[in-house]
Amino acid sequence: MSFVRSIAEFPRKVRIADFIVIAALGGLIYWLAVIARQWGAHVQPTVEIHTGFRYLPLYTLFSMTRGLVAYLISLLFTIAYGYIMAHSEKAERVMMPLLDVLQSIPVLSFLPGFSIALIALFPNNNIGLELVCVLAIFTGQVWNMTYAFYRALKGIPTDMRDASESFYLSKKEILYKLELPASAIPLVWNSMMSMAGGWFFLTVCEAFKLGNRDFRLPGIGSYMSVAIEKGDTPAMIAAVAAMAVMIIVLNTLLWKPLVIWSKKFRMEETSDEIIESSFVLNILEDSKLVNWIGAKLAVRKEKERAKDVTKKLEEKKLSAQRLLTLVGAKDPVFRKIFGWVVTVAIIGGIIYAIVDAAQLLINGLTLGDWSSIGIGTLATFLRTTIAVALAGLWTIPVGAIIGMNANLSRRLQPLIQFMASFPAPMIFPLVLIVLTRFGISIDVGAVLLMLLGTQWYMLFNVISGASSIPTDLQELATSYSLPRSLRWRKLILPALFPSIITGAITAAGGAWNASIIAENYIVPGKEHLTATGIGALISIASEKENFPMLIASTLALCLIVICINKFFWRRLFALAQDRYALNK
Repeated sequence: MSFVRSIAEFPRKVRIADFIVIAALGGLIYWLAVIARQWGAHVQPTVEIHTGFRYLPLYTLFSMTRGLVAYLISLLFTIAYGYIMAHSEKAERVMMPLLDVLQSIPVLSFLPGFSIALIALFPNNNIGLELVCVLAIFTGQVWNMTYAFYRALKGIPTDMRDASESFYLSKKEILYKLELPASAIPLVWNSMMSMAGGWFFLTVCEAFKLGNRDFRLPGIGSYMSVAIEKGDTPAMIAAVAAMAVMIIVLNTLLWKPLVIWSKKFRMEETSDEIIESSFVLNILEDSKLVNWIGAKLAVRKEKERAKDVTKKLEEKKLSAQRLLTLVGAKDPVFRKIFGWVVTVAIIGGIIYAIVDAAQLLINGLTLGDWSSIGIGTLATFLRTTIAVALAGLWTIPVGAIIGMNANLSRRLQPLIQFMASFPAPMIFPLVLIVLTRFGISIDVGAVLLMLLGTQWYMLFNVISGASSIPTDLQELATSYSLPRSLRWRKLILPALFPSIITGAITAAGGAWNASIIAENYIVPGKEHLTATGIGALISIASEKENFPMLIASTLALCLIVICINKFFWRRLFALAQDRYALNK
């Protein structure tokens, strides 16, 4: 009966927007069918990457799918990891240093483990190799998003949290009604930057080597990699054009609508705010089919909300008691035994891994190898420091101006998104040609190559922070006729300080990660340009399947990142939260 009623209520007049929505759904179904056929295909001993122009549309579709799947995984990880870290001080003490380390470990350090495990798990089809690529892209996306979400949760005003508790909202309701909306703007902006971080390593993720084994997947990254190896200039130009088209399409269909949608979650409303529009949002708002589905879902949600608060609390208590009874949590003996078993298992696994790795390092490395690792770590540290400093010189003033000007932000957002999303390694050959003509070595030029990929982390965080500065504070500064220099010192820079620190932390992590490409690059003609650095050591060790050097280089990188974050970035982050957060 309810089905008949639903059919009767279905909108009879269909608009053009409805046809567009139905056509989009049909295209999505076809897209999923093509991807399923690719992922479910049998593994081929060698995958030939064609450099003909007619293959580019399909390769572009494959790469875009991997990036979007990796983003969905990154979003789920961000919400879970950031939520736990923001709500538990005990967990934060462990999870924050772990996040610092993970965001700085290069993609190539993850690839061997991913490859061995997933290809062994799916030996007969492409699913394992596709998941390796997706997870590798994931490692280039997720850390920046997690930092942004965590900082947004920590920056929610205390009075808003008190209000949510006074309405007896559950933790789930607080997450949906307060925390996710409050973090929408920084999360959307940093999601765009994270997608760009994933594209940065596309050529590595879709075409990587482990010893004599060459793992390739059809996509723009592998297409560009083969074109560079062959010195095929038209193919390289075509790959750049295809990447540009993909970025523009994603910006039009995904990021621009999300940016406009996220602005409704600003902490304030202003009468002079510029109303922006998006083709996608206009289609969804004009579609009777979408509105009908939305109305049906809203009615169902309202019926679920109509429960009595007291009854809901009692049900939660009863369900919690049943859960505690089922797992035996009421029994302190069982709880202690279970906790000891889990702890011993974890510690045992860690000890086994440490002993096995120590034996591998002792037997596989010489004193000269350790010396190279030490020198390379210091060299890369200097490059990352210089790259972050250079990025801050221009991104802080430019990002503040763009973020505080809604009209300017609306006009420049597509251009900034395009420039940030475009993989810097695709223009490395042009940059290297310029550096060579000026006689600049790769040891110095690697700083510029790192800067091309890391500067956007700071710019996006600064723009996000500037757009969140309350308008009443800006109007107050204007009413007092504060000089520009005083306004920057007393309002803009203090308000942006948390965003600057977050951007600098993620930019530094991105610079360490980018070192694997910037310090060891193949130019057309298969010529290697190798700089002295830990990134070059990791890249070469991965290519030659030199696991002792790969493990030792990664451990050295992790050690220096932990020290820098503990004694420098963590203190600045704590200062930003305690002294300069707007919720204090």
